Amino acid sequence: MFLGFCTCLDTISITQPIRDSPDGDGDVLVSNGETFALGFFSPGKSNYRYVGIWYHKIPEKMVVWVANRDNPINDTSGFLSIDTQGNLVLFDNNDQTVPVWSTNSSALSTNGYSVAQLVDSGNLVLFQNESKKPLWQSFDYPTDTMLPNMKIRLDRRTGINKFLTSWKSEDDPSEGNYTYRIDPAGYPQLMLYKGQVPWWRTGHWNGIRFNGGPVFRLEPITNNTFVSNDNEISSMSSIYNISILSRIVVDESGLVQRFILLDQERGWTQFSSMPAETCDQYGYCGAFGLCDYKNTSEFECTCLPGFEPKSYSEWKFRDATHGCVRKPGSLICSEGEGFVKLENVIVPDTSKVVGNSDLSLEACEKECLRSCNCTAYASANISEGGSGCIKWHESLMDTRIFAGRGQDFYIRVDERELAQYAKKSKGFVATKRFRAIMVVSGLLILFSIGVFAYCATDNFSATNMLGKGGFGSVYKGQLVNGQEIAVKRLSKHSGQGMQEFKNEVMVIAKLQHRNLVRLLGCCIHKEEKMLIYEYLPNKSLDQFIFDATRRADLDWSKRFEIISGIARGILYLHQDSRLKIIHRDLKASNVLLDASMNTKFQILAWLRYLRRPNSSKNKQNSCGYMSPEYAMHGLYSTKSDVFSFGVLLLEIISSRKSTECINGSHFPNLIGHVWELWNDGKVLDIVDPLCQSFSTDEVSRGIHIGLLCVQEAATERPTMSDVIFMLANETTLPLPNTPAFTSHYADSSKSSGAISWNRVSITALEGR
Repeated sequence: MFLGFCTCLDTISITQPIRDSPDGDGDVLVSNGETFALGFFSPGKSNYRYVGIWYHKIPEKMVVWVANRDNPINDTSGFLSIDTQGNLVLFDNNDQTVPVWSTNSSALSTNGYSVAQLVDSGNLVLFQNESKKPLWQSFDYPTDTMLPNMKIRLDRRTGINKFLTSWKSEDDPSEGNYTYRIDPAGYPQLMLYKGQVPWWRTGHWNGIRFNGGPVFRLEPITNNTFVSNDNEISSMSSIYNISILSRIVVDESGLVQRFILLDQERGWTQFSSMPAETCDQYGYCGAFGLCDYKNTSEFECTCLPGFEPKSYSEWKFRDATHGCVRKPGSLICSEGEGFVKLENVIVPDTSKVVGNSDLSLEACEKECLRSCNCTAYASANISEGGSGCIKWHESLMDTRIFAGRGQDFYIRVDERELAQYAKKSKGFVATKRFRAIMVVSGLLILFSIGVFAYCATDNFSATNMLGKGGFGSVYKGQLVNGQEIAVKRLSKHSGQGMQEFKNEVMVIAKLQHRNLVRLLGCCIHKEEKMLIYEYLPNKSLDQFIFDATRRADLDWSKRFEIISGIARGILYLHQDSRLKIIHRDLKASNVLLDASMNTKFQILAWLRYLRRPNSSKNKQNSCGYMSPEYAMHGLYSTKSDVFSFGVLLLEIISSRKSTECINGSHFPNLIGHVWELWNDGKVLDIVDPLCQSFSTDEVSRGIHIGLLCVQEAATERPTMSDVIFMLANETTLPLPNTPAFTSHYADSSKSSGAISWNRVSITALEGR
């Protein structure tokens, strides 16, 4: 028999409920070891009330489980109790006829003597009071968080699938868009879905870990197990030291994150966050594609041996949606064929593979060769030196390379491809070793950057200054190993605090794209804050296109590559990066060129504009590039970047500055002049006379796209994905409307309406 109610107790009974209160500080259950608490709460800015479990001694209320996530209570009248049937039930005090939420267990005590207890693992257990037989537990009904000893589980006998589902938002714990669950098909794996679409996968269990999951260097702390038998498929993580807290969360943005808390002062440490880069996105390189985010070539995607891009034009613009196909003339299932071995591979989606745990790897190869439909094979269990066999008979989807995380993978090729690969196989292994050396060297460089920042730049000598702006100065430097770097020494009067600086570094470090300037490291010493970037010897684009001599080095092919590179980089910021970024300072001086004249641009200015979006200084620095809604009202969106891109595109084609007054023009800027020529059917007159070997069709299309980007209304401008498609394909383009900053200067004698594209269609193939 229970004594009088005390909020420090860890049990609920039929005579001892817990109640919410008007002040929001209702009754709270606390587990015996005071690790977890259960009670009523309101998430974020919401006024709705929910019953949840959170960490008891952590100041921030970190909720790990919610009972009534899809059925909130409108006020603070709720109470949680045991009913006469022995179920744990949640009632709204205003209506006690139908429970808001219930355990609804069918194996309950008939005499009503059930008790619910919050145990120190974070599990809420309903059991018979006398026999202590468990009847129901919250661990079987996870929400968005997986705690140690909790299972993500599929019951093979009943088909019941227990999985994690994200919150809808930080203010709404109802079921969101992302689920993290077991896919039992083929060789089972854990899958993250966005709705019904695969978003990221762990890969199959290879005897040590999930083949495509993050590598945890926490062996003394955690133990991950996977079970697949006739009864169940389950995944579980446990902690050896119970004083250490651990949780895996599927957040509302679609990330599977793992956190460890070693002590209160250090706070939570994030050990993984997946998907972490572009190659983690399911099927990023399409069928038969191979993704390697460390690939130093133009694109992370390549095709598997024996395959080629299905659409070269799409791959040119970093779009591998349609994947790869067998090379023409490939003779599969013929004499002399064999397998190419790829190392450190996260093997393709295993949902449609055929497996045999008893076969050796050698026997697996022979089995695959016997079937003409078998495209690849791999070991099922790498913990025992490569035992078991898994074979693919259909498309190979979501294949990735990542050193230290993958395994050997064997792809079927014909005799010709096998012979070609044999010639370069030694080089392939050498390349892998070289990359490993570079990774280690990179870590050493990052470690030493802060120490050598001053002597690397000759104590910030004026002779080494590359440029100066309102946010600080940039100096050329050289590390002790000879590597040239660019050091951004931030102004002490920039108004940026230490936390803002750290935030900016974290943002930039998470952005990985070949058209973005690479951040090598940072340095913080007292009031000094520095960012260390890769050095780009050709400096900025404005020093080429606005220079009477140097711009002659940019023929149309190179200018088109620069335009395409800028477009790809902006699209990455808008759509493909983990963080959606609006650049807001895109201009010729912020577009840099490496030694091979490849485009790279900076995003350093991004955070400072959050604080001063409409300052006169910013307007002056970006005069001619700012969209009207941003310049006049401080309103910005991705369409603001599209406007800046359109201005930059016209500058690259014409080699004229956007604010330049052109003799004979009725407009005081480049946009107005181009619009005037467009109306007169003479738009090619704007092309730089020093631009050699250009295609009139391509240049005309480029100018047309530029005018679409600088239209007055933001809603009428294309997206960056539209821009890239229009640049790559000869499709019919919509007519542009009046550009921004031209209406006040229009000559009343000229038509201000849109002129047909046919008036500037030119069929001549020669350049001027």
